[in-house]
Amino acid sequence: MTRSVCAIVGAGEGLGQSLARHFAVNGFDIALLSRSEKGSAAALGAARDGAPDAAVQFFPADAMAPKAIEQGLAKVAATMGEIDVLIYNVRGDMNAKPPLEMSAADLRDIYELEVVGAHAAARAVMPAMIERGNGTVIYSSATAALRGSGTNPLYAIGKFGLRALSQSLAKAYSRTGVHVVHVRLDCELDVPIVREHFGDKLKTEDMANTDDVAESYLWVHRQPKSAWSNEIEIRPYTENWTF
Repeated sequence: MTRSVCAIVGAGEGLGQSLARHFAVNGFDIALLSRSEKGSAAALGAARDGAPDAAVQFFPADAMAPKAIEQGLAKVAATMGEIDVLIYNVRGDMNAKPPLEMSAADLRDIYELEVVGAHAAARAVMPAMIERGNGTVIYSSATAALRGSGTNPLYAIGKFGLRALSQSLAKAYSRTGVHVVHVRLDCELDVPIVREHFGDKLKTEDMANTDDVAESYLWVHRQPKSAWSNEIEIRPYTENWTF
């Protein structure tokens, strides 16, 4: 059986690891792209352990360098075959500071990561998807995409731009058969850095299990064309609806 190809840009030990494993188990070969193979080691191992028959490969690419993203994804297609699902799962550091303390460099960096890198990834894979008449592009985002912030405006500004890009791509190209989805994670993900932050105050039921989140990504990829979502939101049942 021929396996489809899922390319994940930004696959660390949290959601990226769950996405790699879940898509591998469900019939996909997996291409992981990040700055270093060490950073993707957990995701590589999870995908290989979950689906020993899947092809799982690493490709170096820095999301801050658009040409590197385009070249990395082109190499994936040349090496593993046409990309059926692209997941852009990139997030910058939580560089909290008031709006007037943001520098021009801060703004350029968040724009390069959240918008320019996401656009470069789309440019690399969507023309072939359009030609075939199918394919899915999924952007990992947050509810920060819908509201500004007095304490962490950089994160909001980046996610606002990512949401606008996702909507624009969907409006322009959905009719060609390419599904573009913006996933708003309105929750705390159950990942190592969050567990460390909460320490003894951690309540597992208040967090989103990354394996469950990955199941939702697969579900949205499988949506029938007559009932597509451009945007979905994900939260645990205990969430008090922060938006």
